[in-house]
Amino acid sequence: MLKPLIKELKPKSKGYKLVKKYIFNKYFITIVGFLLWMTLFDSTSYLVINDLNKEIDKYETQLDYYQTEYKKNDTFYKKLMNNKDEKQKYARENYFMRKPDEEIFILVVDSSNLKKTPTQ
Repeated sequence: MLKPLIKELKPKSKGYKLVKKYIFNKYFITIVGFLLWMTLFDSTSYLVINDLNKEIDKYETQLDYYQTEYKKNDTFYKKLMNNKDEKQKYARENYFMRKPDEEIFILVVDSSNLKKTPTQ
């Protein structure tokens, strides 16, 4: 692979001496091989670590979302448990509960008759 490159260089030129001195040095080859292995093939390679960091960022954003949702639900729960009127309102709206002398009318909208608005 490198032999055609070396044949093109003249044996007495500076480039030839540099290639022979540094490229064919066993320490240089070892270091380059080690760096290639660590960046591309190892289980702790840069590519794997980069993917793991992206996944961590995704989970951190999910954690932030769930923490804010928890705070909203917690304040709603505290408000609901401390206020009798709120509890009654919530039960009537979501579970269709009623007082013994009341009637509840549930209106269902037929979605097939609604005009569909074009999306952009």
